[in-house]
Amino acid sequence: MSPAERRPSPRAAAAAALWLAALPAAAVAGTGTGGAFFEPFDRLDAGRWFVSDGWTNGDHQNCLWSRAAVAVADGILTLGLLPGAGEGAAGHRCGEIQTRAVFGHGTYEARIRTSDLPGLNAAFFTYIGPVHGKPHDEIDVEILTRDPATAEFNTFVAGEMMHGGKARLAPPADAAFRTFAFQWTPERIRWFVDGKEVHAAAGPLPQTPMKIYLSHWSTGTLTDWMGAFVPPEGPVKMEVDWVAFTPLGEGCRFPESVLCR
Repeated sequence: MSPAERRPSPRAAAAAALWLAALPAAAVAGTGTGGAFFEPFDRLDAGRWFVSDGWTNGDHQNCLWSRAAVAVADGILTLGLLPGAGEGAAGHRCGEIQTRAVFGHGTYEARIRTSDLPGLNAAFFTYIGPVHGKPHDEIDVEILTRDPATAEFNTFVAGEMMHGGKARLAPPADAAFRTFAFQWTPERIRWFVDGKEVHAAAGPLPQTPMKIYLSHWSTGTLTDWMGAFVPPEGPVKMEVDWVAFTPLGEGCRFPESVLCR
């Protein structure tokens, strides 16, 4: 989901203005439109990635974005949920990174493994919105880790959620890394799991180039959707092996890509 407009609710919408007031300028400003990349997470490239740190997205989120919950080691990005480790937001800290650049039509891919803890959302998505001076457009891949055997997909177009769908995952995302992808063209969006198309949508579609986000967060209020969060005894991880973008019109750039199939 988006950084300012999670699953729509009156309380989340009201919180967006407060969130915007506290948001660092670096999280809003972009560095232009990005081109093709493959990110293996040998390190966290500060020129490509901004780490969300020091705010929440509203009272639906019961953890604080924190640099302490983001780590890269042995070629894996870890976005943690650190229970009871800080001030505010119930004392929990959680991890998110976002690209500094925005990206347009093309293929977006990431290889991810999650936990199986209720009340958490492991997300790979694109977003642009009012915080950037643009309409709210978004393309989502979400795993609600209450059920890591299901992936959820949807879009936002000018602030309206649409094109929702789900796919079953076997094995589930907590048992093995799974590769998620979506192809965004002017005519349609297609979602893939491990190279197999599992969902598709045709107009209306997002129109504006967007940032890429990877996030892992918990809730204390969206329990009907995400499940009841019970703080774990220790850290919980969302792991990302790699993430990539290939512009529309370009072909296979790395062996794992859905474009090579």
